Amino acid sequence: MKSLGVRAGLLSVLLFVAFCVLWQIAVTPSASTGPALDPEYAKLMGIATVGAKSAMPGPLDVAAKLWDNLKRPFYDNGPNDKGLGLQLLYSIGRVALGYSLAVLVAVPIGFLIGMSPLAYRALDPFIQVLKPISPLAWMPLALYTIKDSALSAIFVIFICSVWPMLLNTAFGVGAVRKEWLNVARTLEVGPWRRAFTVILPAAAPTILTGMRISIGIAWLVIVAAEMLVGGTGIGYFVWNEWNNLSIANVIVGILLIGVVGMVLDLILARLQKRVTFPE
Repeated sequence: MKSLGVRAGLLSVLLFVAFCVLWQIAVTPSASTGPALDPEYAKLMGIATVGAKSAMPGPLDVAAKLWDNLKRPFYDNGPNDKGLGLQLLYSIGRVALGYSLAVLVAVPIGFLIGMSPLAYRALDPFIQVLKPISPLAWMPLALYTIKDSALSAIFVIFICSVWPMLLNTAFGVGAVRKEWLNVARTLEVGPWRRAFTVILPAAAPTILTGMRISIGIAWLVIVAAEMLVGGTGIGYFVWNEWNNLSIANVIVGILLIGVVGMVLDLILARLQKRVTFPE
């Protein structure tokens, strides 16, 4: 297994280096003569004029910009000039709050649905209607009713995180082996104790699967929500840097969005592994 991991790591490094080399070649200006273009138009469209450097930055330019951002990640010079670390903290805070509220709502309701056929039949029509709605479709209604962009973004995170957790919790609870439940009844284990000592441990891996799906959706949605509402956050940072035509900073923001999303998923994956036991 260790040998496989080392080889996979080396292959990942080689693929990354190859990608960076191809990227650098693609943005290197050509010596051939091309059509005359207005420099500002060429810059906006990412077209290299004759003898000029491409408007699309190369990997070395992005690395330099990333280093500049990491040197002062938490500075605050006003509404439109905040450090990248500060912007990430705003986004992570919103995701953490909305996601935590979703856990508090989805897991108990999922337990109820999984244990009660009556509750399942009563709530299923509402779930099937609300589940397919795009989270961003809730943003105008949230802004109108809540009248606060930050709270509206948290509400959108909440509404998009609820459904995967709720459905996976219901499925996990409903799939608990009947033999285990019958043994608990034979031993006269009460309903509450049975829920926490038999059903919850058995359904925990499925519940964590729903939580992993939800955190990925939540992180994806907060970026789009912050682009819409503006102010602060990594999504707003990317949009603001695009308005400033700083493509290098846009790429830096995209890379950090991916890295943070990967870290959040790895945390829940590690937790899921700890609660999964071979039968």
